[in-house]
Amino acid sequence: MVKFPERIWPSEVVHLAFRHPDYKPLLETLLIGLHAKVDKLYVVKMTSTAAPAPAPVAHPTPLSDIRIRYTVNEQTDTDIGSVVKVFEIENQGNVPCKANDLCSPGGLWKEAKASITMDAGPGNVFRNVRASCIAGPCPFTRIDSKGFSRGGPKIVVSAVDWSDTATFLVEAEVFQQSIVSKLRLSYPVKYGRDLHFTAPPTAEGVTIEANVGDSPIVFPLGPDLYMSWAICNSRKGSNHDTIYECELRPGYAF
Repeated sequence: MVKFPERIWPSEVVHLAFRHPDYKPLLETLLIGLHAKVDKLYVVKMTSTAAPAPAPVAHPTPLSDIRIRYTVNEQTDTDIGSVVKVFEIENQGNVPCKANDLCSPGGLWKEAKASITMDAGPGNVFRNVRASCIAGPCPFTRIDSKGFSRGGPKIVVSAVDWSDTATFLVEAEVFQQSIVSKLRLSYPVKYGRDLHFTAPPTAEGVTIEANVGDSPIVFPLGPDLYMSWAICNSRKGSNHDTIYECELRPGYAF
């Protein structure tokens, strides 16, 4: 979008100069008429300064079965077992609540509280944590799930009891977290003599596999993107992925 620094009046002439290192300079002249709209799209065609394409080779080397290979690192969780813990809240029922006491939801009875903290160990996390009252006056208890509902490397299970002593059970699955490299294969899009493909931001070791003539060959794409049979370049996409474009060198054909 071009914003003019001053107001453009009807019948004024606007000169637009276009410059690009890969194209010839271009000067466009626009006449702003009485009924012309300044806010519109203009497509400007510039002439490339690149050398003309070489004449086709009579018997080019064929490229076929082209594949893109790379690895991505992903975090995986492996279920390595489960854990079970039991804890109690000691209390006595029908004891009126006094000042400075923990009180039942209705504020009538003395309440007791207890909690248990569990550590999954280095590199491990808890999943599917369950807590329940299994003995005693369970209707007069309440479990606080804020400390374990999302799991994690450490969890805290708390409960309150405003009657007699109650027993609670905690169960959870233990998962081990690790980073693994996974191989990915994709196929490029061929357009004329160009090859187009993308790789995600986490891709490592991008490689092109192809049959050159009758021989399968692996071509690693190094930092300079050098290929014996193509001229390649790359750029970053809007999603932080890498967009690759390769143009065949003379003597090769898809």
